[in-house]
Amino acid sequence: MSMEYRFRKLKQVIVGWVNYFAIADIKTILKTLDEWLRRRIRMCFWKQWKKIKTKHENLIKLGLNNNKAWQYANTRKSYWRTSYSPILNKTLTNKYLKNLGLVSISETYLLKH
Repeated sequence: MSMEYRFRKLKQVIVGWVNYFAIADIKTILKTLDEWLRRRIRMCFWKQWKKIKTKHENLIKLGLNNNKAWQYANTRKSYWRTSYSPILNKTLTNKYLKNLGLVSISETYLLKH
């Protein structure tokens, strides 16, 4: 499943969910949900880059130096744990994910109010 397809489906769900719950005051809950969603997306990227070589190449494309890219590409940590790492937070930034098409739940909610 491509990331574009996931982002498109997420946008549909997020807009519908925010429309349904727009009358509630849920700003803090949405901020936490946004953080979890971005971590989950980072995990999907990491899982999609199955091989060590692919992880290394993609980390370098995202601006990481060669040494750090090899260290993180060879990690034995789980996908979920790696998704919270400083390296993925630095390379797959919120801005980068937004440019790819990820919609923020809290921003969508704020547009409704």
